[in-house]
Amino acid sequence: MATKVVMEALSPTMEEGQLVKWLKQEGDTVTVGDILAEVETDKAVMELAARGEGILRAIVAPEGATVEVGKLVAVIGQAEEDISAVVAAAPAPAPTEGPSATVAPEPESATAAVAAAGVGGQIKTSPLARRMAQERGIDLAVVQGTGPGGRIIKRDLDHIAATPTPTAPVAPGAEFRDEPLTQIRKTIARRLAESIGPVPHFFLTTEVDMERVAEARASLNALEVGPRISFNDIIMKVVAASLVQHGDCNAWWQNDHIRYFSDVHLSVAVAVEDGLITPVIRNANRKSLREIAIEIRALAERARERKLKPEEYTGGTFSVSNLGMYDIDQFTGVINPPEAGLLAVGAIMPKPVVVDDELVVRRRMRVTMSCDHRVIDGATGARFLQTTRRMLENPLAIIW
Repeated sequence: MATKVVMEALSPTMEEGQLVKWLKQEGDTVTVGDILAEVETDKAVMELAARGEGILRAIVAPEGATVEVGKLVAVIGQAEEDISAVVAAAPAPAPTEGPSATVAPEPESATAAVAAAGVGGQIKTSPLARRMAQERGIDLAVVQGTGPGGRIIKRDLDHIAATPTPTAPVAPGAEFRDEPLTQIRKTIARRLAESIGPVPHFFLTTEVDMERVAEARASLNALEVGPRISFNDIIMKVVAASLVQHGDCNAWWQNDHIRYFSDVHLSVAVAVEDGLITPVIRNANRKSLREIAIEIRALAERARERKLKPEEYTGGTFSVSNLGMYDIDQFTGVINPPEAGLLAVGAIMPKPVVVDDELVVRRRMRVTMSCDHRVIDGATGARFLQTTRRMLENPLAIIW
């Protein structure tokens, strides 16, 4: 009996996935557990495994197609088995292009592969490869395709030097350009709508003297042992320690109850190519500064490569977002539900301040806490910020 291969929910928040690459082709023999395809979810590129065995008889959704969770993408069956009824009942997958794109199916195999108009005539290319080429400024006319029928696919562009521009240009003479949403951008939009509307935000800002942190960081890095420590590493360590003392801020809103956590699982905002993702440092309160520094770098690298596993970006209990490296003095962040709090970190800047009745220049940093008022009251958030500021102004406190 034929086995339907459907788009699986490969992440907790996934509603649809984009087929990046088929690793098995029609006619290939497959067994249970074989990896059939790579799928781009709202968070990462993940693997779609076979749930049956036999021959991959038909690929219903081509590379680059966006398919809703639960919808058919392929069929596994026996060599002489009639699968026409199964294939005929499959809905057409949604293309990734917006209204400004030209999409024309060509029957290159048992599936209708997608072809698109390119520079210098008709160039066969998958939607994902076309988007990559547009983002990187690659001329598809000079690329040799290795896909079915010579179609250009993602792997053909992976090793071509990228020449990205800050903003994709509008075609000459065109009034505008429509860009389809990526999976991660769709999720960001949905999550923001879930947060900024329903969640009653309020914000608390304080300014921190970072002189001692700067001195401590310089001393640690002078040792040249282990990874170089960043200001953000120290901030993450301090926030974890502060949340241990203020467990009321280390919590989730759960509609009919509030869940308070004994350990701190810190979400750290990482900018990726087309959005933002928040890998989680689990049990951050139990980890050394060095361990946190190593883990942040590893998670950030995997996030940018879209290789995070679901358990690496879910389950955070509090978030830290740092835009100081972009010279942002101060900002307010949007809470990531069900978390109840977020700390937005600004740039460290020299400022004239009064110390012991004398005007001096000190390195200062502003932090703003976003609070879910259903969980965190003003005084509760203020006490957390006071502790965080005291620890940063006396970083020896985090070794206790």
